[in-house]
Amino acid sequence: MLGHEGAGIVESVGADVLKVAPGDSVVLTFLTCGRCKPCRLGRMAHCEKTFPLCFGGARLDGSTATLDGQGEKVHDHFFGQSSFATYALANERNVVKVSSDVPLERLGPLGCGIQTGASAVMNALNVRPGTSFASFGAGAVGYSAIMAARAVGATTIVAIDIVPSRLEMAKELGATHAINSKQTNPVEAIRDITGGGVDYSLETSGNPSVLHQAIEALGSLGTCGIVGAEPLGTEVSFDVNTLMIQGKGIRGILEGESVPDIFIPQLIELNAQGRFPFEKLMKFYSLDQINQAAQDSEKGVTIKPVIRLSAA
Repeated sequence: MLGHEGAGIVESVGADVLKVAPGDSVVLTFLTCGRCKPCRLGRMAHCEKTFPLCFGGARLDGSTATLDGQGEKVHDHFFGQSSFATYALANERNVVKVSSDVPLERLGPLGCGIQTGASAVMNALNVRPGTSFASFGAGAVGYSAIMAARAVGATTIVAIDIVPSRLEMAKELGATHAINSKQTNPVEAIRDITGGGVDYSLETSGNPSVLHQAIEALGSLGTCGIVGAEPLGTEVSFDVNTLMIQGKGIRGILEGESVPDIFIPQLIELNAQGRFPFEKLMKFYSLDQINQAAQDSEKGVTIKPVIRLSAA
């Protein structure tokens, strides 16, 4: 029972739930404990219980919401919700109430990928007006970062990828420059474009060699954010003296360090104003087209496939 990006209508709530009520439109996002140090500091994206809560397949006490026909536990609660279903059981903490005026099928992807790219720029890196930004990778997360960089006023926005069609779309979404890293050394190209290196870079691909480039492409006092999910244990080398002398920074970012209850409604409002057109990333499929959706995503034909599930 996977599924980590979803949106729907609240069917019912538990006795202690105050945040939403039956009939509310909601977006489902990552789950946090609310008790650890990062959560209490408002940095819940780095919750100390992220792995067991979002990827453990059960509640923290080991219980699950569903049983099979023999009464055995079914591992559910993926991302705290398992939203790839006509019904999903979520916690009050990972449900975000949104306006009923916005089509729900457009909102599911806000729960993870779009939120991650946009919030990494707007909140974690705090990209400033008039600065330069580079997204290493032009997928859903990279595109969201590019749109966010444009929304906050970055004036040099560079997209790096190996698929020409994705680079063309990146320019439509706000990139001022596009670099095909199969044809051009992106570090040298970025240094030429910016006169030394970017103020901010974001690595979205999960490729260690690309992360090395994202670090090398920084200018003095620049910061590289990492959102690409490399395999556990992955190590990347860099020149310590270059970082130290030029005051560069590297930081890990999860879910863009978003506070979803605040940030997701902000993205929806930016979209309503035409300043963050996330619908351009999506293509919709019915459940019986799931294999086609997967193939289109793998081939890069569709950036963000969205499955519309019929009511149960």
